[in-house]
Amino acid sequence: MTACAATGLAFAGPAAAQDTFTLRFNHVLGPGEPFHEGFLKWAERVGERTNGGLKMEVFHSAQLGVEEDIIEQIRQGANIGQNTDSARLGNYVPGIAIINGPYFVDSMEQAFELAELPTIQKWQQELADEHGLKVVCFDWVQGFRNFYTNKPIRSPEDLAGQRIRTPPAPIWQESIRALGAEPVAMAFGDVYPGLQQKAIDGAELVYPNITAGKLYEVLDHASETKHILLVNFQVVSSQWFNGLPEDYQTALVEECRAAGQETSAVIAEATEKAKQEVIANGMQVVEDVDLDAFREAGNAAYEKLGLTEAVEQVRAEMNR
Repeated sequence: MTACAATGLAFAGPAAAQDTFTLRFNHVLGPGEPFHEGFLKWAERVGERTNGGLKMEVFHSAQLGVEEDIIEQIRQGANIGQNTDSARLGNYVPGIAIINGPYFVDSMEQAFELAELPTIQKWQQELADEHGLKVVCFDWVQGFRNFYTNKPIRSPEDLAGQRIRTPPAPIWQESIRALGAEPVAMAFGDVYPGLQQKAIDGAELVYPNITAGKLYEVLDHASETKHILLVNFQVVSSQWFNGLPEDYQTALVEECRAAGQETSAVIAEATEKAKQEVIANGMQVVEDVDLDAFREAGNAAYEKLGLTEAVEQVRAEMNR
């Protein structure tokens, strides 16, 4: 896919006052998800702060393409943004993947604190300087991921033989394997037909994903393992970002953080509402999960990927 160029001239030095810029922002979620509304608010506020000089166009449901393909376009300097996660960014800077590892953080507040930590900042700089990926912010917390299957899951042993959909990134794959299941890399949009066709036995997602995708039609158990607190990253091309006027850069970052934290609070409320909706649609919620057993099992993912030291370093900086 050929990326659209920003309207006006974009170059490495300070931009002239009359220059305008366009960011085409892509995400895989549907238009009914709280994140989509949050992205629209982010775009509106950036436009207002820059008097229309920086325009964000938001595309839902992967309208611009598959996430991995978009990230590669971003690395080449395209004026495209993508909602992604540290698991995928870990393909470039391995350590940052721990943010989406099993039981890494336990709350939104802990997730928001991560941006101030020296090790996290170092990894972000490495992403920008060596891989062309500028993290605008990662204050977008999508809630706890659980296992959604057609059988109750109470312990890692219950996942034996279960083919569980995960995104295609090492930390996701190894996390799900460590927790007892067989990971199957699959795009989010393929989950519903994948379940219908028995290509997978379940998925690990957040409650609002289930309602937005009507996955309760093809799944009947929600087991609250809460194995990953899903922290989302908003990334753009570092080359493109560096070509923006400084005040535009500031507006993009500050409004990303503000909209992200507001949306995270909305998600927290929506999660409980979505939980009640899946129950109303016939799903059984399994709450008596052996979380200690899952926590212990999850450590194997960090060990397998050589990330145990990174986990310990960041947790030390968090005083955990």
